[in-house]
Amino acid sequence: MKPARHDSPWRQLSILIAAGDSAGIRHFLDELEAEETALAVSRLSSEERGALLRLLDPAAAADVLEDIYENQAAEIITDLDPRQAASILVELDSDHRVDVLGEMEEESAERILEHMGGIEADGIRQLLEYPPDSAGGLLVTEFLAFGAERTVGDLLDDLHANQDRYGGYNVQYIYVVEGAARLVGVLRVHDLLFTGKSKTLRQVMIADPLCIRDTASLDELLDFFENHTLLGVPVVNGDHRLLGVVLPEAVQEAERHRADGQFLRLRGIVGGEEFRSMPLLARSGRRLSWLTINILLNIIAASVIALYQDTLAAVITLAVFLPMVSDMSGCSGNQAVAVSMRELALGLVRPTEYLRVLGKEAALGAVNGLALGLLLGGDAF
Repeated sequence: MKPARHDSPWRQLSILIAAGDSAGIRHFLDELEAEETALAVSRLSSEERGALLRLLDPAAAADVLEDIYENQAAEIITDLDPRQAASILVELDSDHRVDVLGEMEEESAERILEHMGGIEADGIRQLLEYPPDSAGGLLVTEFLAFGAERTVGDLLDDLHANQDRYGGYNVQYIYVVEGAARLVGVLRVHDLLFTGKSKTLRQVMIADPLCIRDTASLDELLDFFENHTLLGVPVVNGDHRLLGVVLPEAVQEAERHRADGQFLRLRGIVGGEEFRSMPLLARSGRRLSWLTINILLNIIAASVIALYQDTLAAVITLAVFLPMVSDMSGCSGNQAVAVSMRELALGLVRPTEYLRVLGKEAALGAVNGLALGLLLGGDAF
């Protein structure tokens, strides 16, 4: 049944938090859609957000973090006791866990990692070294891999014995490895179910499967999934050791995130995402970093006007056209931004092709500037 919609879910959630009603909070959150959960949490105070996670068990708290943005999740997790934060983060999928920790200060993230298992913490530290929009930064470590000499019967027995553990994995393929986890093949579930149990995985696997390096960029991943209709691609390092799997939905989400970041930067919001739930001074700093540059640009524009102040004083009518020129420059900039965002979304231009975009816009600006100059000049005359 579809969850019910609430007009002001944050108010009810705030009441339940104040009452310390853990069961009521879990029941209420189950009724909310993901967007409503994100809305409700964003409207809570920082103290209420921390209290919310403390009132929930780790698995339920992890479900809340999955519904909100990574930087908001990082804010809440940072304020928790590191031991409790670690118990919540281990319930997240590996890619989401790394995203949240990557948004935190290095010292805060390290305090949490100290309370995780040594092997698991080392794996997270390794993933945090990758750029977030690379294959290493997007992969999930929840995958199934077995030795090449194991039999199909052994594999089926292992799957049955660990069905509770593997149930949360997004299993589309089973990977075959040898030695130090070196990728040598892949098994489709169909091939596994309809073959003799005495055969080894090497006999039934697809040898030398498609894979991608851990250093592959987001553009390389987009190209890969555009050319191959796979449900996931294994990620290997320089020694061809299997590190994890990148899912196509993770690549699509990363592309949307990059487009959102570009949109914000083009609109003058620098330093990352901004939400109105963020601290006031943090939001102010992000906006002022662009506005101060804008002031300098306006001073340069004003200095040009100052050079012709005698002309303006002699023909005061020309001052009427100053706001028109300013308005035309703003409109022209918005048109360039709109076309750029459209082409970025369609994949017709890449973020690194700024020189090509600059050349195209400069040529168009020259033509339009000449046309508008003649029009306004004739009007001024």
